[in-house]
Amino acid sequence: MSLHADAYTQQKWFEADQAVVIAKSWQWLCHGESLKEAGAYVTETIAGMPIAAVRGKDGQLRAFYNVCKHRAHELLQGTGQTNNVVCPYHAWTYDLKGSLTSARHTSHLNDFDKSSICLDQVQITEFGGFVYVNLDPTAEELQTASGDLGAEIAQWAPDVENLTIARRLSYTINSNWKNVVDNFLECYHCHVAHEDFVSLVDMDTYKVTAHGIYSSHMAEAGKSENTAYDVSDATVTDHAVWWLWPNTCMMRYPGRGNFIVLKIIPAGPDLTYETYDFFLESAEPNDAEIESMRYLDEVLQVEDIGLVESVQRGMNTPAFDQGRIVNDPAGSGLSEHALHHFHGLVLDAYAKITTNGAS
Repeated sequence: MSLHADAYTQQKWFEADQAVVIAKSWQWLCHGESLKEAGAYVTETIAGMPIAAVRGKDGQLRAFYNVCKHRAHELLQGTGQTNNVVCPYHAWTYDLKGSLTSARHTSHLNDFDKSSICLDQVQITEFGGFVYVNLDPTAEELQTASGDLGAEIAQWAPDVENLTIARRLSYTINSNWKNVVDNFLECYHCHVAHEDFVSLVDMDTYKVTAHGIYSSHMAEAGKSENTAYDVSDATVTDHAVWWLWPNTCMMRYPGRGNFIVLKIIPAGPDLTYETYDFFLESAEPNDAEIESMRYLDEVLQVEDIGLVESVQRGMNTPAFDQGRIVNDPAGSGLSEHALHHFHGLVLDAYAKITTNGAS
């Protein structure tokens, strides 16, 4: 059976998602190119926490809570390049290792030692061409926890580290984030809801495999005319998709060399934000890539958002409690076993919550 509807509709379970799922898992941040040069920084909010990642002058990548140790003002905004980190509130200044180097009008203070003050670090790693962070200081390294995922990405997308950001699409969805993940993890609905998609992807070759904290979704695709978009000059003729626990989805669609990262961001019991980042061989997409992005934006996303918003409305009625998982032992695209795998990981995370609210 699927997760109980309460997990998708009640505030207490949204708060649990933030506390024991998002705040304790590896969260996608950006492509490695965004933090390649010394002084490059990227900011993000994860489980409600402001985070900043920066490449040090020593070449090391570090991430911190983006919070000044003086009066808690946020330090950096957006993305950019800097030689040091200066708080815009009172100009306390930190080096790129997070150590306080200057604090105005403090030399006369008793028991004030600026060398003892440093920004609080969080875990950060580079993996599969991208940068991830984890708020849990005890979390297992992503390279270890993810098993063969890195090798799979290297096999199916060997050019990923050389690609560049070309486009970001953003969406606001009136549905719980887990409904969005559920929908991504099964193609049982594809023949019914995605007429163009099943003309692009050979569903007879679609294979879904669940692993420890990820699942892979592979099929031949883009080898003939279809109603989704033009693939006549495609050099990539496979549909390779990965889901990484809990909310990162990575895709390689037919076309030129490409990699798409979908980040699913929980925003409320019935509210989710999405970002689609398209990494291509060049910053300017060609005509076929523009057409493929138009298909994803104006057709496939419209179809999927309509589906998950309808599901959310249904879950808020007394007519639905749980539903039966449809499983194909052969692991075809018509099976929901990857969804079931996701639900098991969610329940494992929820099990860490005790009756007194501690984790």
